[in-house]
Formats: sequence, structure tokens, C-alpha cells
Amino acid sequence: MATKQPLSVSSALPNNSRRVVIMAAVLAAALGAWPSVGLAALVQPRLLSAANYGAMAGSTITNTGSTVITGKLALSPGSALTGFPPGVVTGGTDVANGAAVQAQTDLTTAYNDAAGATPFIDMSGQDLGGKTLIPGAYRFSSSAQLTGTLTLDGQGSTNATFIFQIGSTLTTASGSRVVLLNGAGACAVFWQVTTSATLGTGTSFQGNILALSSITMTTGAILGGRALARNGALTLDTNTITAPPAACAFVAAAPPAPTATPTPTPTTSPTPVGLPNTGAASGPTPDGLPWIPIALAGLITGILVTSTVWRSRRRA
Repeated sequence: MATKQPLSVSSALPNNSRRVVIMAAVLAAALGAWPSVGLAALVQPRLLSAANYGAMAGSTITNTGSTVITGKLALSPGSALTGFPPGVVTGGTDVANGAAVQAQTDLTTAYNDAAGATPFIDMSGQDLGGKTLIPGAYRFSSSAQLTGTLTLDGQGSTNATFIFQIGSTLTTASGSRVVLLNGAGACAVFWQVTTSATLGTGTSFQGNILALSSITMTTGAILGGRALARNGALTLDTNTITAPPAACAFVAAAPPAPTATPTPTPTTSPTPVGLPNTGAASGPTPDGLPWIPIALAGLITGILVTSTVWRSRRRA
């Protein structure tokens, strides 16, 4: 009697079963590719020439006290610029000229980009104070309030983009702070404000404020970023505005190069306590490998192959 030879997977599978295995392989590939699409990093709003300015307004810019703007200032279509001196603008001013007109046009582009960013996490009705957020877009259906400290954790990314979409006003309480950690930078933080923004006394704020109407910085408020008002006024009172380098807006907008993931420590990398990392708004995992879907795809494929081989052996 001839001895049965062990069945290989390929020889044990009839045509229909082979089709099942092929379908399972396709499913595995699709599941493995899904996170690369679903977790794609946000595209930064295009500041273009507006990145050249630390302060902009549409109607007037008014200052009281010894405000210092490190960067340039633009005003258009209005031309009423008061309070400089005693205020100081280190990079020069463009008032109702071609450069200011173009900067306002580009500000509108950036504003619309920020307003339309997806996917986003709904934070309507929540105070930003006391939260640690990861890169992503966060939406408020009406006003947004910051009382205390907001921490933005870049998670070691070279392109840690944060976009806040605010349906009406942005207001900070006195002494509030925005803290940047682990690669987060003011250049890639955007506050799209549908009406007006007010930074409370002594606030230390970070990012690009893109307001449709006006921006008010009360006494002693500090901004690491840009105060850019499209249609209304910019009102200053003994403030400090330090604009990021204009080039960073363009460099940061490019896809990030792969980088090694730093090991977080309790002293420098606190565990986020605000929103959970859903992945949709946070960008890809640091090492770029979608481990959970790959494992799931492998499990599904293994079950299908094992089941098919078992049935084929029984028939044999």
C-alpha cells in the first residue's frame, strides 16, 4: 500500500479554497494599509506671505505701553497705526501697501485651511485648562476658554500640527499658559477663531491666532507665535509677541521624515490626561507600523487557511 505523502498547503487546497486564501491575503493587505491612510498627519494651513508677520490687522492696530513685536507688522486695508513708539517693531511695518494686501489675502487662505481641517475631535463645552493634547484638530462649536495650563505634546514628531477650530470667541483667564512639549512648536499650532480672541492679563500663549474679526492682548500677555486679525483691530497693552521664523511655516508643511522615537520619561513626558489618542487626529504612530491591524489580518488569514486545510484533509 502506498504511503500517503503529507499534504502541503498549496496541494491541499482546491481551486475554491485557494480563492478564499487569496481573498484573505487581500484582506490582510487592506487592513495593514488602513492605518497609513486613516492616521495620515494633518496638513498645516498655508500661511504663505502671512508667515512673514508677527502682528496683522484689517482695520487698526493700537498699542499702549512698551510692547515689543519681534518680527514684522502689517495693516490692511486700514491704515491707523498708533502707539509705536513707545511700542517697538523689530522687523519693520507694511501699512496699506502691496505687501500688506497680499499678506491679508494669504491670511484668508490659512484661515480657510484651518477651518476646514479634518478629521477633528469635538471639544465643545470643555475648558482647555488642565488638559494635555496630542497632535490633531480640535473643534469647538461656539466659544473656547482656557483657564490654567494647556499642554500640547508633540510626541517627538517633527511636524506636530495642532489646529483649534473655534465657532465664536477664544478667551483666556489671567495667568493662563500654553506649554509645548516633545517637539511641539508654536509655528505648527493654529487657533482659527470665527469672531474675536482675547488673551487675559499675564497669559503666556503659543501659536498662530487666525481671527476673523479682532484680537485683544490685555496687559502683560505674551504670545510666542503670531496675532493675525483679518477684518478687525489688534489691540495691545505692554505685550511681547515673538514670531517664529517665517521659513518654519513652509518646512513644517512638508511630510515629516522618519525619526527615531524618543523614550518618554515621567519628568519630561507626562501621560496625556485630556483626550484619548484615537489616532484619527494624532497622525501616524511614531514607528509607522500599524501593529494591531497587521496582527488582526494575520489572525484572520491563519484561521481561514487552517480551516480550509482541515476540510481538505477530511475529504482526502
